[in-house]
Amino acid sequence: MMAPVRLNHAVLFVADLERAEQFYTEVFGMELVAREAGVGAVFLRLPRSGNHHDLGLFASDQAAGPRQRRVGLYHLAWQVDTIDELAEFRQRLTEAGARTGESSHGATKSVYGMDPDGNLFEVMWMLPQAEWGRYANAGVVEFLDLPAEVLRWSGVRTAGRIVQETGV
Repeated sequence: MMAPVRLNHAVLFVADLERAEQFYTEVFGMELVAREAGVGAVFLRLPRSGNHHDLGLFASDQAAGPRQRRVGLYHLAWQVDTIDELAEFRQRLTEAGARTGESSHGATKSVYGMDPDGNLFEVMWMLPQAEWGRYANAGVVEFLDLPAEVLRWSGVRTAGRIVQETGV
């Protein structure tokens, strides 16, 4: 069975976006990738990371209700190795009644879901870093044309795999 390669990033809702950004940049040494004022978010990367972003921070809205931008975990993102695997996960989540959406973030292509307890998650594939272009310092949300992305990127591996030796 195909499975994600690794946990790629975490996204948190925070009470004070500026305070949280300052904490993670000063204490963890993270670098600002993008500030998206329109959605009240910042995306941060660890200095030795080859990842687009390691942590997303979104301003919370405590008055919005129980699942709407409350302080705490927003979602975890599971990375797959190929766009083909992302398409397979999309189908698997759809069949399980767990798919909640999908989008292109420029450097990454994502399918979203919810587990039986209401925890949100993302399954994502990242473009080769040389192809990030204008998205290297952006956190956009755009329409995902997954069939077109599969045609363009099928077979391109970007996450690597740990292969276990069987000893046989």
